[in-house]
Amino acid sequence: MKVLLVSDVECPALWDYYRPERVAGIDLIVSCGDLKREYLEFLVTMSSLPVLYVPGNHDTRYLTAPPEGCDCIDGDVFVYRGVRFAGLGGCKRYSDGKYQYTEKEMTKRVHKLHRRIRKHGGVDVFITHAAMSGFGDAQDLAHRGFDCFQEILDRWHPLYMCHGHVHQSYGWDIPRVVDYNGIPVINAFERYVLDIPER
Repeated sequence: MKVLLVSDVECPALWDYYRPERVAGIDLIVSCGDLKREYLEFLVTMSSLPVLYVPGNHDTRYLTAPPEGCDCIDGDVFVYRGVRFAGLGGCKRYSDGKYQYTEKEMTKRVHKLHRRIRKHGGVDVFITHAAMSGFGDAQDLAHRGFDCFQEILDRWHPLYMCHGHVHQSYGWDIPRVVDYNGIPVINAFERYVLDIPER
């Protein structure tokens, strides 16, 4: 299964200069947050592919006008063609905001997600907006990752973790993929194609 990951910055090739062949071979689109509602609606309409998303810290407009035709997986598990996607949106609290959480608040959300994952017998792809602490995050408060995300990886051993929030344009040394005990942790900034092997 080929999954197009998008996050944080609308990709001109997929919007302003969209052509159907740009999504040829893609089975599913997943947003890791902080993208305009109109962009996700464009992708789901023009590609005729399912679009899943978690909200980013700047996606407060989703509260009153969520992206139409797209499925929010924040705090939930979505199964597509046998692949289980679990999601948690938001980032570390750095100001007042709906999609900002303290470590304690996110830990509670992780524990609730455990129950949803258990119900589905596990998770294959863990989708977040914020990174995990020490694995693709940054040092400033707004972009520090969550320690509690390691609970999901340690307990359920998904094939991948995918996040946004940390723009690769912030610096030349921001990695696209880092490894956590054999699990690739992928920064979905702008766009990235994830090829999930058939099982």
